[in-house]
Amino acid sequence: MLRGMKVLQVDVVVPVRNEERDLVPSIRRLVTYLRECFPFTARVTIADNGSTDTTWAIATGLARDLAEVRAVHMDLPGRGRALRAIWAESDADVLAYMDVDLSTDLNGLLPLVAPLLSGHSDLAIGTRLARGSRVIRGPKREFISRSYNVLLRTLMGVRFSDAQCGFKAIRRDQARALLPLTRDTGWFFDTELLVLAERAGLRIHEVPVDWIDDLDSRVDIVGTALADLRGMARLGAGFARGTIQVPQLRGPSLAARRNGAEPAESSALPLQIARFAVIGTGSTLAYLGLFLLLRSSMPAQAANLISLLLTAVANTAANRRLTFGISGRPNAARHQFKGLLTFGIGLALTAGSLAVLEASSPHPGRGTEIAVLLAANLVAAALRFALYRTWVFGRSERGAGGPPAEMDDSARTEPVRPGPVEPFGSTIQLPVLTAQRERTS
Repeated sequence: MLRGMKVLQVDVVVPVRNEERDLVPSIRRLVTYLRECFPFTARVTIADNGSTDTTWAIATGLARDLAEVRAVHMDLPGRGRALRAIWAESDADVLAYMDVDLSTDLNGLLPLVAPLLSGHSDLAIGTRLARGSRVIRGPKREFISRSYNVLLRTLMGVRFSDAQCGFKAIRRDQARALLPLTRDTGWFFDTELLVLAERAGLRIHEVPVDWIDDLDSRVDIVGTALADLRGMARLGAGFARGTIQVPQLRGPSLAARRNGAEPAESSALPLQIARFAVIGTGSTLAYLGLFLLLRSSMPAQAANLISLLLTAVANTAANRRLTFGISGRPNAARHQFKGLLTFGIGLALTAGSLAVLEASSPHPGRGTEIAVLLAANLVAAALRFALYRTWVFGRSERGAGGPPAEMDDSARTEPVRPGPVEPFGSTIQLPVLTAQRERTS
C-alpha cells in the first residue's frame, strides 16, 4: 500500500525484547488499524533490543510480509537505548512509540499525533491519570504509578500528569534537539525526555486514553522504581550543579531572563510547602540516623551539632533548587551562609530541648531523646520555611537559573514539513547506537 510513496508523516516504534508470543498479533493489529483508520502515512518500526528468543526472526518475517513494517536489531537491551537510536535516524515528521502489548487503545493514536503534525504542540503523551481516561489495572500498579507521578510533580516541579504510559510522540525537530541531552537507556528514558522538554518550554499535549493492564507483563516493578528514583536524583543533581543545560526551544529565551526579566515564581505556596515537607522528611531521617550513629561514641549535644550541620547544608541546597527554583552558582555561597544562620535556630531549639530533658531526667532513654528532638525539629522546620521564603530565597534573591518561565502561547512553530521516505518492508541492524543499515528486502 505504501510502497513508493515519498512522504512519511509518522514513525511508530514498538520496542521489543523476547516478545515472540505477542509480536505477530500485535503488529498485524496495529498495521490493520493504520490501513483502515489512520489518515496519515505511517511506518511501524519493530525495535528488537537484545532478544534471546525468536523475536528477531519473527520481526524480519513481518517486515518481509507487511509493506508498512521494518525491523531494527540492536545487540544491547534497553527501551531508552532503542528509542534514542531509532528516533535519531528516522526521517518521519513525528516520532511515536507504543508498548507491544497494545495496552493503550489504538483509537488514541490519531489524537496523539495530530497536534504535532499541525504544529500546535511539540510532544504528546497518553495519560491514564486524567479525567476521561478509562483504566483497568490492579491496585498495586495503580498505587505505584500515582505515587511516582506525585514524586515527579513534587520534587521535579513538572506539570504533566503521567510519565510512564507507554504511548508517546514527539516532533522530529524537537527530538533532534533533546535526544543528545538524554542519558538513560532503560525505562526512565521517556520521563527524562519529558522533563527536559518541559524545561525547554515545549508544549506537551496530553491525551486521556483507554488502557487495560497486561496481566503477563514481565516488567520488574521494584527494579524499575529504583532505577526511576536514581534517574530523578541524577537529573536533579545535574540541574542543581548546572551540568545539564537545556536549550530554550519555545517561549521566552533564557537570555532575556538573565538580562533582567523577572523570573516566574517557582511554584504556588501549597506546592512549595509540599516540596519543603518532602525534603524536610528526608533531612530529618538523615539527621536522626546520623545522631544515633554518632551518639554511640560522643555526648548527645556534640552528636546533635554535627548531625544538624551536615544535614543543614544538604537541606539548603535541595530547597534552593527544588522548592524555590534557583539553580547555578550565582549567590550559592550567600544562600548557604544564610541557610547556616537558619540552622542556628534549629540548633538552639534542639540543644535547648536536650538541655531541658537532661536537667529533668539525668539518664533519658534513646527513645525519649528522639521524641524530644523530633518535636524541636518540627518547630524549627516551620521557622526555617518562613525564613527560606522571605529572606534566604526571597524574591530579591532569585536571579537567573530559576525554572523556565511559563510558555508564551503566542510563540508558534511552523508545522513539520514532510520529507522523503525510504522504502518500507525492510530490516535494519543497529549495533548499539550505530545507525548502519543492511537492507534485506
